[in-house]
Amino acid sequence: MFLELDATHNLGVSRNGGHLKERVRGTGLQLPVNRHGNLKSASSDQKLLEFLRDIRVSKTPAVINYGASWCGVCSQILPAFCQLSNNFPKQSFIYADIDECPETTQHIRYTPTFHFYRDGERVDEMFGAGEERLHDRLWLHS
Repeated sequence: MFLELDATHNLGVSRNGGHLKERVRGTGLQLPVNRHGNLKSASSDQKLLEFLRDIRVSKTPAVINYGASWCGVCSQILPAFCQLSNNFPKQSFIYADIDECPETTQHIRYTPTFHFYRDGERVDEMFGAGEERLHDRLWLHS
């Protein structure tokens, strides 16, 4: 059995065959467990706006993964995105489904799109998947 997002919009955790797995709401994917609490999912425009406000006032580096449940490439990179959140515990990782946040994601033209933030400012953007490219960008902006 899988759990959905909790009240703080952290990813839900379930036990499946003795292994802990996580699920991003709406994707149906089993994902690596986030061990640092730095991975969140924006399930509405309001929640994404809250996350963006937090990013702007924070000195913590952050990355937002804009994807969609119907996007095959997004589904391929999402497990790596979740795993990378464990490798970069001092960065904030946010997944935003463009269909769940239609007003705040109108500017997104390609999925997946990654926006990287440092000191509250967007400093980089990456289109498409590529685990090594994503890792390198995270390292660069950490």
